[in-house]
Amino acid sequence: MSGTSLDGVDAALVDLSQTTPRLIASQYQPYPQPLKDALLALHEPAHDELHQAQLIANRLAREYAHATQRLLQKAGVVATQVQGIGCHGQTIRHRPEHGYTIQLNNAALLAELSGIHVVSDFRSRDIAAGGQGAPLVPAFHDKVLRDPNVHRVILNIGGIANVTDLPIGKPTLGFDTGPGNLLMDAWIDKHQGKSYDKEGAWAASGKVIAELLKKLLAETFFSARPPKSTGRDLFNLDWLTQHLSGKENPADVQATLLALTGDSITDSVLRFCKVANEIYVCGGGAHNHQLMAHLQRALPQCTIKKSDAAGIDADWMEAIAFAWLAQQTMTLRPGNLPAVTGATHPCVLGAIYPA
Repeated sequence: MSGTSLDGVDAALVDLSQTTPRLIASQYQPYPQPLKDALLALHEPAHDELHQAQLIANRLAREYAHATQRLLQKAGVVATQVQGIGCHGQTIRHRPEHGYTIQLNNAALLAELSGIHVVSDFRSRDIAAGGQGAPLVPAFHDKVLRDPNVHRVILNIGGIANVTDLPIGKPTLGFDTGPGNLLMDAWIDKHQGKSYDKEGAWAASGKVIAELLKKLLAETFFSARPPKSTGRDLFNLDWLTQHLSGKENPADVQATLLALTGDSITDSVLRFCKVANEIYVCGGGAHNHQLMAHLQRALPQCTIKKSDAAGIDADWMEAIAFAWLAQQTMTLRPGNLPAVTGATHPCVLGAIYPA
């Protein structure tokens, strides 16, 4: 899994033989800075972008293959013991309103380098069926984290934040809530050269700018009803800058961005996940102490914990989910939830590249 945060590759070796997936081993591989810069550049139209995109897809496939090799070495497992790789690829465009989404990856090259069947391009089939192509992980949450007696919400705070609502005796709902870490990461990188705000410490040193927060929350995405999904196409530094005067204290802007993430999540839970009892948080945002405290203050009626407490490691939830989605594809079973994505019917997702 490589997500909107553009920090690197999460590789998980997963045993799916039981109801609850078992994480055998994990490997994190950060992106080299030139690759990260090249991926960021591709989010905007540019000269020769088709050629550059294909070259970067090849680079990504080699990164994925290297992460796979290191993971298998760590676990003492050989490629022939692995049934398949689920590879999400790196999103550079997500435009379901125009009928497409692009996750860069050369899956054929990854299959060649790894010697393992590869499943990729998970989102396109859902979009072809009229859906948003995202979020897809709620189907996994529905399968492994639903409790018949407790109303749970699974909250993923990656670059973009999304929720899965698992109400008692009712269908699963899931959707993107807005920016997770994406804007906070970009702002601290711009002003301090750091990739993220560790534990939310810089945000804690500032004060929320109430008028700026109000302007940011006026973005129409936040008031839209599900199904909905978003990404860097909307939420980016240019979007933020157009709301700034340029005179703001940078730490105050960081505090405001944390409040934006926290308030948009809170509003989503209160509007669409009513009477939830438990919220399990995964993704990098689960380690942001200030954000977690913000959520607990805003949602005192809910018990808020990392997803580790529900049996799935918070850092590896999405990588494990895409292993499960790959298994769904390889066994020709649907991987989407139409109530979540807006698709007209359940679909077998992705394309299989045999080794």
